[in-house]
Amino acid sequence: MNWNTRVTELLNIKYPIIQGGLAHLAYSDLAAAVSNAGGLGQITAMSLDSPEALREEIQKVKKLTDNPFGVNFAIGQHGRPFEHFLDIAIEEEVPVITMTGGNPTPIFEKLKGTNIKKLVLVAAKRQAVKAQELGADAVMVVGQEGGGHLGRDDIGTMVLIPQVVDAVTIPVIASGGIGDGRGLMAALSLGAEGIEMGTRFIATKECVHACDEYKMNLVKGSESDTVVIKRSLGAPARAISNSWTNKILEIEKSQGGYEELKNYISGNANKKYIHEAKLDEGYAWAGQVMGLIKDVPTVQELFNKMISDAEKIRGKWAN
Repeated sequence: MNWNTRVTELLNIKYPIIQGGLAHLAYSDLAAAVSNAGGLGQITAMSLDSPEALREEIQKVKKLTDNPFGVNFAIGQHGRPFEHFLDIAIEEEVPVITMTGGNPTPIFEKLKGTNIKKLVLVAAKRQAVKAQELGADAVMVVGQEGGGHLGRDDIGTMVLIPQVVDAVTIPVIASGGIGDGRGLMAALSLGAEGIEMGTRFIATKECVHACDEYKMNLVKGSESDTVVIKRSLGAPARAISNSWTNKILEIEKSQGGYEELKNYISGNANKKYIHEAKLDEGYAWAGQVMGLIKDVPTVQELFNKMISDAEKIRGKWAN
């Protein structure tokens, strides 16, 4: 079956499936596995300690796959400088750079004159329009079902994607609540030309930095086992509900500001859960799609199942 869309053509990939940035989880192992399976794998730059560490991860991916891959820049992390990381990505001639959070203009300026494709994650129609005006090659659009950082407007994927498709001319990539072949076909039917998945890729064998307890909680949990934290900071984000997120919500409810919250929402607190399995000493991002996750396959097995199920649906539509 032909899976060509403007997204596959833009990124030179077989299937219109992109792996999300996944803070502290998206390294060379997972990125290469996704790219080898026919999607676009990504390394997340700002989880690394130094620009040279990013260079090492990029070079590892190049040894593990001949296919295109991306580097994600979460540029809204409390002002942490990213310019030297970006210089490394440009020097290494990575095929794709994706941006989440913050103003992407400085990255766009740096990428002028390169062949690097520029994708921006947005959570609202106005943001998508702005990204197109700035020169984005495509937008990834996340609905409120998604894991990690979301938009402030609580608009679901089913409503948000068609709005953005109608508002821009560049390709739209749907994100939020997508984890199987049904989600892929639903996104395409809404006018998107590809999908981005984050949470689903955590529950795979090649996401080696995620502890087994995290993966099992994604398998055992339901869509109601997530909560949105950080609303009071204007940066809502969806995580697995636990005693730690309950404490975050208590602080927010009592009007606590960033200073009271910072130790609870830090990267270290995130890593205690996702790396060290200290489930009551930190938090873990997850979308409502965890209600659809029933196993921990290899990335290739996940792709095989998704594409098989999607092709069955497409076959039914043809009858």
